[in-house]
Amino acid sequence: MSDDILSRLADVLESRKQSSADESYVASLYAAGLDKILKKIGEEATETVMAAKDGVADKIVYETADLWFHTLVLLAQQGLRPEQVLAELARRFGVSGHVEKASRAPETAR
Repeated sequence: MSDDILSRLADVLESRKQSSADESYVASLYAAGLDKILKKIGEEATETVMAAKDGVADKIVYETADLWFHTLVLLAQQGLRPEQVLAELARRFGVSGHVEKASRAPETAR
């Protein structure tokens, strides 16, 4: 397994912006727009929750991969990279979740 899989996948997702919606699932999501991408993330999040409730490890991994994939599609659609999310996680590393949440501006502290 490659430790740069997120970056490599982001590159592929970026390249799909030039593909035909008929030839690429990701291109079809881009063509359908933000609401379609958000709907897919919601569906995948629900499926991940259901898999966790079932308690079957393989299903949890599979559904989490789908959720992450569609979230990466969102990032690409918005002109963002997974490295930016990883940098944010690194910034938070070692900081209490309570402290980190309290440090956010009120509108982002959800």
